[in-house]
Amino acid sequence: MKRSYVLIISLILIILLILWIGPINIINSLKTANWTFILLACIIHLLAVYIRSIRWGFIINQPKKFKKNYIVKTIGLFAGNFSPMRSAGEVLGAVAGKKINKISISEGLSAGLTERFFDLVIAGFLLVISAFFVPKIRFVALIGGVLTLGLVLLIYTINWKENTSLWLYRKIHPIICKLPINENKLDNLYHKFIQGLKSMIEYTQSFTNFKNLIFVLILSAFSWILECARLYTVFYAFNVDISFIAIIIIFFLANLVGILSVLPGGIGSIEISLTGLFVIFGVSDILAGSIALVDRLASFWLVTVMGIFFSSFYAKGILEEVKNSFN
Repeated sequence: MKRSYVLIISLILIILLILWIGPINIINSLKTANWTFILLACIIHLLAVYIRSIRWGFIINQPKKFKKNYIVKTIGLFAGNFSPMRSAGEVLGAVAGKKINKISISEGLSAGLTERFFDLVIAGFLLVISAFFVPKIRFVALIGGVLTLGLVLLIYTINWKENTSLWLYRKIHPIICKLPINENKLDNLYHKFIQGLKSMIEYTQSFTNFKNLIFVLILSAFSWILECARLYTVFYAFNVDISFIAIIIIFFLANLVGILSVLPGGIGSIEISLTGLFVIFGVSDILAGSIALVDRLASFWLVTVMGIFFSSFYAKGILEEVKNSFN
């Protein structure tokens, strides 16, 4: 029920944005758009997902399983699209990895958190750097960069530091104990989580060396560049001139807002923040809103449709894996 309320809030935000821009204005803007470039933006986003699937395959030591890696990565992104802070992405990605890649849940979680770590490292540093060179969003970028690097530190603690990670879970477990769960299941859950965390960190540490981490960093940077190129292409489709540096700053800030809003996949919050940031950088409100909505169609909703398609073939097996993991 609570999840339904959150989704309703997201949909209300989207509706308010459309009403603010004006449905007729959006339709007129779409009529003037170059749909060849919008299609190109979709292709660029699919390529970005492909780079992320290569990164996933490299971390789990299955670099040549291109099809399986792409399916697992898409399912993970799809799950993240409908969870607060995209938190379910790593979990469902790990479960899908167990079902499709035949890896352990711990290995999948390690890979997912390693991916998230490098994504946030890049975002955090770029936001902090941009705060010193773009005066009009200096304060927002600096706050965003500090918060992002704070998340980086948290993930590092969980994914690399065994003692601290176990300490954090032991602090959280008493809260879980207050839920209406059978005592035997609680004990089983406790031991599974402790063992799972140890196995996850053990795999992370075994993977961690300079060569591996540099390659993951390069793939992460490349995927982010493609995401920004997609948004830049959407701007081009609407014949709007904007610098690529502005695109990078806007993109990272909007995604941070989406995470902090705790709305599933940032639905509503990202569209509104993109629109507002576009306006700050001199784009008219009508075009700003239209570009934000089209970019989300070319990214968020495209992956969602693909995720539904792939999940339809693996849903039963994935759900069974989730059930078995907590029994």
